[in-house]
Amino acid sequence: MQTRLSDQARALARGAEAEKVLRSCVHCGFCNATCPTYQLLGDELDGPRGRIYLIKQVLEGQAPTERTREHLDRCLTCRNCETTCPSGVQYHNLLDIGRAVVEEAVPRSHGERALRGALRAVLPTPALFHTLLKTGQALRPLLPQALKNKVPGQVAPAGIRPAPRFARRVILLEGCVQPTLSPNTNNATARVLDRLGISCVTAKEAGCCGAVDYHLNAQEKGLQRARRNIDAWWPHVSAGAEAIVLTASGCGAFVKDYGHLLADDPAYAGKAKRISELACDLVEVMAKTELEALGIATNLKLAFHCPCTLQHAQRLGGAVEGVLTRLGFHLTAVPDAHLCCGSAGTYAITQPELSRQLRDNKLNALESGAPQVIATANIGCQSHLGGAGRTPVRHWIEIVDEALGNPAQRATGS
Repeated sequence: MQTRLSDQARALARGAEAEKVLRSCVHCGFCNATCPTYQLLGDELDGPRGRIYLIKQVLEGQAPTERTREHLDRCLTCRNCETTCPSGVQYHNLLDIGRAVVEEAVPRSHGERALRGALRAVLPTPALFHTLLKTGQALRPLLPQALKNKVPGQVAPAGIRPAPRFARRVILLEGCVQPTLSPNTNNATARVLDRLGISCVTAKEAGCCGAVDYHLNAQEKGLQRARRNIDAWWPHVSAGAEAIVLTASGCGAFVKDYGHLLADDPAYAGKAKRISELACDLVEVMAKTELEALGIATNLKLAFHCPCTLQHAQRLGGAVEGVLTRLGFHLTAVPDAHLCCGSAGTYAITQPELSRQLRDNKLNALESGAPQVIATANIGCQSHLGGAGRTPVRHWIEIVDEALGNPAQRATGS
């Protein structure tokens, strides 16, 4: 695509990158065929090709409007279009650049700013999120239905996490909302990896990966969180930890991007690159082990929802399904498995109507094979799909952990 960026756009820190992405797009439109919002709305400007054109106009000097921002806001950043694109367009990078420019040029209403500020204050702060969720659970019978659906009635206890005892060690990111919404996920991970001769360690100073801030256009704040995590993990990396394991694919996708996002930071570029190299989704560790030695015997019938951050951002589509099949689980077929469930980080809150439509479509597809449970690999998807109150939704590692006979351990945990 030919483009002539304005002098102002060229002066942006990522101006050259934006121009490179724009020039790589041939405007073929294949991306629209797999874009969830384009399929729902049928508007060219609510598909990747149209959004690329909007960003191009802004970077060439045309003033953006609230409608420009609305079309960019509606994007899930699912990156399905990147999987489809024959030209390798790095759409998500262009979107980040374009959104930041539009955000500065078109101020939001007080209500929108308050909502986004609240999300950025609450979600990355585990203690505050925990307190607010517990309050919401106590008041759940009094809440309106839309809010009640976002507050889980019961949460499985975490159980016991084995102490590190093996030479093989990995760093486990605890996450920000997952310890409250699904506290058993990380402990189940530690138990299963312990059975495979791998110990999990954590860095208490590490916190939110930074994705919440970054994708709500507080990009520098997101990068500050990335730098803090790098500092927290570095002593463990220096001590020989072989990987940084992410049990939430959304966090994994963002941490794997640290090297790119901090490439121009002289103090962190080298370390960020190394951290991104070490970052891996849990399934990448599991797939390389002797899974068959676990001796799981199960008749459980499940459907796997592959999060967009796993299949499109990390390009690990089919990886969890492969591990579960090796372990003996029976997986049902899922039509249109490439499509987003509508969670997309904070999208379920900022774009509730579109998100609900996508969720219901996804559940219909997942339930078409009559599974006993739906498994997934991202806490956002797990909470979003589970909030419909239909088929139970769990992280896949919890299902593996249970099949190994660990429920008794969980019962003694807190």
